[in-house]
Amino acid sequence: MKSGRIGGLLAAIALALSGLTQTVRAEVVLPRVLGHHMVLQRNQPVPVWGTAAPGEAVAVQFAGQQLRTTADASGSWRVTLGPLRASATPAELVITGRNTIRLQNVLVGEVWLCSGQSNMEYTMRKNSKATIPATEDAGPLRELERAHNPQLRIFLVNRKQLAKPDSLHRGWSIAQDSALRAFSAPAYFFAKELHEKLRVPVGVISSAVPGSRIEPWIAEAAFAQEPYYTGRKVDGDPGKFYEPMIRPLVPFALRGFLWYQGESNCFLAETTTYTRKLQTLIRSWRAAWQNEQLPFYFVQLAPFRYSESKEPKAALTRLTLPLFREAQQAVLQTPRTGMIVTTDLVTKLDDIHPPYKWKIGQRLAWLALADTYRQRQMAASGPVFRRLKVEGSQAIVTFAPLKSRLISQDGQPLTDFTVAGADSVFVPAQARIQGRRVVVSAPGVTRPVAVRFAWDEAAQPNLFSAAGLPARPFRTDSLIPSPPSLP
Repeated sequence: MKSGRIGGLLAAIALALSGLTQTVRAEVVLPRVLGHHMVLQRNQPVPVWGTAAPGEAVAVQFAGQQLRTTADASGSWRVTLGPLRASATPAELVITGRNTIRLQNVLVGEVWLCSGQSNMEYTMRKNSKATIPATEDAGPLRELERAHNPQLRIFLVNRKQLAKPDSLHRGWSIAQDSALRAFSAPAYFFAKELHEKLRVPVGVISSAVPGSRIEPWIAEAAFAQEPYYTGRKVDGDPGKFYEPMIRPLVPFALRGFLWYQGESNCFLAETTTYTRKLQTLIRSWRAAWQNEQLPFYFVQLAPFRYSESKEPKAALTRLTLPLFREAQQAVLQTPRTGMIVTTDLVTKLDDIHPPYKWKIGQRLAWLALADTYRQRQMAASGPVFRRLKVEGSQAIVTFAPLKSRLISQDGQPLTDFTVAGADSVFVPAQARIQGRRVVVSAPGVTRPVAVRFAWDEAAQPNLFSAAGLPARPFRTDSLIPSPPSLP
């Protein structure tokens, strides 16, 4: 009798636990990126998705829209809200199955995903401790003390947690206080500038890993799908960061991507191989979001003495960085991409982390404002080389049309121009602004053949646009053909 009672009791407990497990599994569960305080992308279809019990009915309500669906055999479900108007009024998004989830304080505006390595990860806490010349405005260093705009929202990706649901739905935060201290400074200042110009809520997602190469941010399948990589080994742990830090964000509606990475690949003296990898990343991320129109803006690397690295992984020279920048620039052949220049944003050539992260964010925002948001009055680029013409002993350099004139930023003679004759020996050159052109010459070079500008890892040239943006480094004697843009 005693053993029978025990057996019956155990059976009852097992039945109860089974019922409890079924109840837990029956609950609607959301991905971590859907949470309180989030910003939803305006003027686009907005997916809302999650899991539930197979066959469970799920309803979603937001901004007057009511959608219903049923979880499939694997328990997955998804609905898509119709395009929403921007709204700074906190609203509630309600998901109902056998349980009800109410996401509070949801806004509608612009959303961008920001990724890369340490210069993108660079936190607002570090920003507050950065050192800049005493003659410059230190206001951005105190941003943590005054940041309190409830229309700016941030989501910091944690590699170990993103793929796991959070029953408290607390991944998003208002951009202030302790949450902002650990958040990306470039992403925050981008969001701040965008909000000031657009006057709509802005949400930014930061998913970055210090020291990371580009390969881990690309899914293995993306490499496998590109004929170029057939028979080629791709080092660097493909997919290592993409799988836990990017894929779980899909298909959260975005306006576009920001990318600040490359130092780790520059240390490998990469050139065209990096161009192809970044093109592959762009193509694969757009494919993941099923939107080939998503803009992709990135940061050209700043001056740094790579040639003096104590533990080089490849033969590095003073030209390693210029050649890598050229590889970055070649990515601009890919549609809907843009790049900012940072030759003026360093204080020490032995510091790979430029301190002016607010200017990085601003310049990325200006690029987005001009290109994505069609604010044509916005100056988004400094002088960009267009053509070389030789007139006797002078090399005449012209630039792509600018919204402002050419200037010497410090009022001194132009720096960092070199010129070569038929012997291909480059020597320092004198350069002067002549309207919308720059005239370059050097004693002993009677018939110039090629011009280089800022073609050194330490170059911090003073040729700018009057709008305050530096000229892009270039050479007219390119020896490395740019790879064709991937389709």
